Amino acid sequence: MIETNQHINTLHTLLDYDAHKFTSAEIELKKSLPGWINLASSLKFKTVLQTYLDMVQEHVDKMDKFFEEENITSLCLTNRIMLAFIEETDEKLAQCTDAEVKDACLLACIQVINHFKISTYGTAAAFANALGMDKQAAVFHEAEVNEKQIDDRLSQLANHEINTLAKTLIAMHV
Repeated sequence: MIETNQHINTLHTLLDYDAHKFTSAEIELKKSLPGWINLASSLKFKTVLQTYLDMVQEHVDKMDKFFEEENITSLCLTNRIMLAFIEETDEKLAQCTDAEVKDACLLACIQVINHFKISTYGTAAAFANALGMDKQAAVFHEAEVNEKQIDDRLSQLANHEINTLAKTLIAMHV
C-alpha cells in the first residue's frame, strides 16, 4: 500500500504509484472523449472514438480491480501529463475552422495520447513481470495491446479518410 507521503523505495511501490497515475489519466481522458466525439465530423471517426471511450472505461474498471487485489487504498494523484495533452488538444481544436481539418487535428492529438498510454501500460507490464505478478502483468499487457489496436485503427482511418479529406480541402483553397 502506498500513502501520499510514502517514498517510492521498491519496484512494487513504483508500480502502484504509476498505476494510480495512469488510472488518473484514463479518468481524465474519459471525461474529455465524449466532447471530442461530438466534435468529430466523420462517422467512422466517431465510431472509433466511441470504441476507445468504451475501452478506457474497461481499463478504469480493471485498474479498480487491481487496486482492490493489491489492497491499495484510494490515492488522489493527478496525471499532469494527460491534463497537458487534453489542454493542448482543446487549444488546437479551438483554432480549427474546418470540420475535416478538425478531424485530422483531433485524430493526431488522440494518437499522441494513445502512444503515451502504450508506453505506460508496457512499462507497468514489465514491472509486474519482474515482480512475478503474472496476473497483473497480463492485465497491463492486455491494456497495452488494446491501445495498439486503437492506434492501428486510427492510423488506417487517418491514411484512408481523415487526412485525405483535410488535404483535399487545402488543395481546393489553393
